[in-house]
Amino acid sequence: QVVLVESGGGLVQPGGSLRLSCAASGTIFSIYDMGWYRQAPGKQRELVSGISSSGTTNYADSVKGRFTISKDNAKNTVYLQMKSLKPEDTAVYYCKAIIDGYQYWGQGTQVTVSS
Repeated sequence: QVVLVESGGGLVQPGGSLRLSCAASGTIFSIYDMGWYRQAPGKQRELVSGISSSGTTNYADSVKGRFTISKDNAKNTVYLQMKSLKPEDTAVYYCKAIIDGYQYWGQGTQVTVSS
């Protein structure tokens, strides 16, 4: 059984920063892609950023230059550093990982950007 656990969400003022973490635990042989998605109220879940097993990254246009995805293979953890946050970044952020051919989702962590 593989579990993804996210942390690091919270309330931050516009222009502030947050760092999200997602740790995978359980019986793991290979992690392929990992990524972050978000879902705002009344909107569909959207891809924010992804990172492949080789380290190739991709970002949604709305977060390019402000968010940075990284990973620690030894810890089976992916991070999302978020800077210059805007109110429109408010959403529940979910981690997704492809592990041993299966797709897993985290439980989500709330990010609220408000003054």
